[in-house]
Amino acid sequence: MLLSRIAGALNIVALAPDPFKPNTDDVPSEVVAMYNKLLGFVTWTVTGLCVAGIMIVAGRMAVAHRRGEGGEHATGLAWVGGACLLVGTATPIITAIMKK
Repeated sequence: MLLSRIAGALNIVALAPDPFKPNTDDVPSEVVAMYNKLLGFVTWTVTGLCVAGIMIVAGRMAVAHRRGEGGEHATGLAWVGGACLLVGTATPIITAIMKK
């Protein structure tokens, strides 16, 4: 009985449309090109901001080291590293989802 319910649920899931493949047949190619251009612009802008964030945290660490302080800037570096990781993984995922 349990196996038949699981098999029925799997059949329902198999018949459902794929949520990761949107229907983009009716979207004009100009809109897709503009979207890809915007996505690329945003990606490079955020990547540049991540590099600037790493430089800012490194500068703050150098000033703190000169003063004899240290250790508390590792959190800032972790946040910037997390942002870089998020940007690095989000763009390919969005690109893969939006492809036909």
